[in-house]
Amino acid sequence: MPKVSPKFSHVILYVRDAHASAEFYVQRLGLPKIEIHPAFAMLGLGGEVMLGLWQKDEVHPKVTVPAGGSELDFTLTDDAEVDKMHKDWEKDGVEIAEKPRKLDFGYAFTALDPDGNRIRVFAPAAR
Repeated sequence: MPKVSPKFSHVILYVRDAHASAEFYVQRLGLPKIEIHPAFAMLGLGGEVMLGLWQKDEVHPKVTVPAGGSELDFTLTDDAEVDKMHKDWEKDGVEIAEKPRKLDFGYAFTALDPDGNRIRVFAPAAR
């Protein structure tokens, strides 16, 4: 058992343009801007967890993997809300990787941010 128990606090995505990516997440998901710097933006994800958007040409050690190997998940109340958000995003030109469909854990669609990072929006299945 570790002597220090760290608290989960941030998800960091490596992006081409921190400011453009921040605007995408603010516009699509209403995430609040917490800090904005020339090559880094921090947005609130709720509670104490933050989403950091770090310009990949400024990251050390150098980023060596492409985007899309993980995803950010956001929950809605029901299937109708998922369908509405999907339709709105599609209309606004957001790239949709997978249209809404039933999965084991709920009803979901998957979109891509401007850098190809996955965003899954879903309504949980009844338990």
